[in-house]
Amino acid sequence: MAKPIPEAELRAIEKSLKEQPDAISRAAIAEVLGTDVPPRTLQSHLRYLVDQRRVMTVGEGRATKYRLAKEAPQSVNESVELWPLSKSAKEVQGIVSQPLIKRKIVGYNKDFLNSYRPNKTAYLTDAERAHLRKLGTVPIGNQPAGTYARQIIDRLLIDLSWNSSRLEGNTYTLLDTKRLLEFGKQAEGRDRIEAQMILNHKDAIEFLVNTADEISFNRYTLLNLHGLLANNLLSNHLAEGRLRRIEVGIQGSSFLPLAVPQLIEEYFEQILNTAQAIKDPFEQSFFMMVQLPYLQPFDDVNKRTSRLAANISLIKANLIPLSFLDVPRDLYTQAILGVYESNRIELLKDVYLLPYQRSAQRYAAVRQTVGEPDPFRLAHRDALRHVVRTIVLKMYNRKDALKFIEEWSAENLPADESAQFMEVTEDEILTLHEGNFARYKIRPSEFEAWQKSWN
Repeated sequence: MAKPIPEAELRAIEKSLKEQPDAISRAAIAEVLGTDVPPRTLQSHLRYLVDQRRVMTVGEGRATKYRLAKEAPQSVNESVELWPLSKSAKEVQGIVSQPLIKRKIVGYNKDFLNSYRPNKTAYLTDAERAHLRKLGTVPIGNQPAGTYARQIIDRLLIDLSWNSSRLEGNTYTLLDTKRLLEFGKQAEGRDRIEAQMILNHKDAIEFLVNTADEISFNRYTLLNLHGLLANNLLSNHLAEGRLRRIEVGIQGSSFLPLAVPQLIEEYFEQILNTAQAIKDPFEQSFFMMVQLPYLQPFDDVNKRTSRLAANISLIKANLIPLSFLDVPRDLYTQAILGVYESNRIELLKDVYLLPYQRSAQRYAAVRQTVGEPDPFRLAHRDALRHVVRTIVLKMYNRKDALKFIEEWSAENLPADESAQFMEVTEDEILTLHEGNFARYKIRPSEFEAWQKSWN
């Protein structure tokens, strides 16, 4: 396992940022710390703090600066306490926070589903749906289903794969996830099951986006969505994409899921038919987040399936997808337990509304930043040009390119600079396009030939 970062070193960085009125660069942080911290170590620590939402970045690439995320949690428990919750959501939180021995054992309540009437019953209020619609609408006109999701697919794959996996306890960082999805590079010291989980998310998201005109709330979509997410993760491979035929339990819960296969089949169909009949895409989305995991229709991977199923209606309607940004894992677990054990949706609703606002802010805003030239890129300008040009001329694919970057960095740069050079070069390769390849003295024919190998 990877060696944990001493908390004292992380606190020191946060303290240095707290003392600054504005965001500052990594070099300025090192100066404020006043200690002989290797650049590679500081870079690693900052990356960890950003992934944990304890530090936020301002600007991108060479203009990146850092500031303390005052609203961000210092620990998981604090994150739950600081999350803005409604009064009724706090009631649910109080109920599921009691010791398990004090919580009543309950089974599946069929009336919870049967009492829902599409377009008459609503989990989300008119005002909430109108607010979500305002946040999620993008100016793309009357375009085919999935058009907007395809425009942001690169960012969505990373965000949704990482956040949904993180809610399952996956320990990959955001950067680890990015390298895995873009270069096929598995993080050192991590279990293979974590890489499989993230890659499965990628496949499932691509399935939803690339076949947006074909998917719906039907058996084909949901069974295949589960099959993609559960691929190579279940002890019984025959259970991937197939409804449950065995009894299951929920760890840490007093809820006993339905055990009769015929009833699981019946209520699964009812959930799909009900969702399909709902007219509002946000109500459809949240309905699936509530009812699908409550039924537990699959042997495992039910919550993951519900989180991606919640995006079906949003993708089809060309609304901004939901990527579960900043949702604390403990809070999500409490929200799901509220549904399982009390059929209370208020906490899960809060865990849906605010993250959607965060997703809308991320994907709808186009940020342009102009900053001072990055001194590291400036100092390694020739090396960057050489490595990028070599990758293109030798027509390396993603895995070969990453291997070449790693080997070249290790052989030609000091140890305290190689990690940063690798990250910068990876960004240069991933952002190479028809409008900027000439800076590397690459000809159009060479760029075109490399793109075929790369893609």
